[in-house]
Amino acid sequence: MKTTTCAFTGHRPKSFPWGYDESAPDCVLLKEVLAAQISALAERGITDFLSGMAQGVDLWCAQIVLDLKKKYPSLKLHAILPCEEQERKWPAATQALYRSILDQADEVVYVNRGYSANCMLERNRYMVDRASILLAVYNGTFRCGTGMTVRYAQKLGRETIVIDPVLRHMTHTPSVTK
Repeated sequence: MKTTTCAFTGHRPKSFPWGYDESAPDCVLLKEVLAAQISALAERGITDFLSGMAQGVDLWCAQIVLDLKKKYPSLKLHAILPCEEQERKWPAATQALYRSILDQADEVVYVNRGYSANCMLERNRYMVDRASILLAVYNGTFRCGTGMTVRYAQKLGRETIVIDPVLRHMTHTPSVTK
């Protein structure tokens, strides 16, 4: 675990009231909150950001890190992929964004080469195991990958920052030394 590393987790667009409409006012506001939080982490000395590169929050956060590199050149984006071709069934525009972000990432890691039933979970644990902070956009749903990732980070005593996607209320849990 590196003390200068933050991992991202969050829901896919289908879980948000605005769905895939990124121009919706609530989506725009959520992205602004994410940008402010990632900027605040950079100000704290966090330099390495791990994105699982899934649709929605992961891609938004990855793009924010790339945009912030102009102001904070020491930032590094690590794309942590669950398997090859995770984007294969996505819309063409989202695939293009995904590939553009991968091209600009400082590192691309494949947790698995091929798809398996657990590859997303393995990717999420890989990120939490290597990060001191988890930044999550989480609506409180118990049975979902984001919820499992938040609980895993808390079990390991990681600092967690959870943003409610609709209210944009933030909950912060400091790290617990184990």
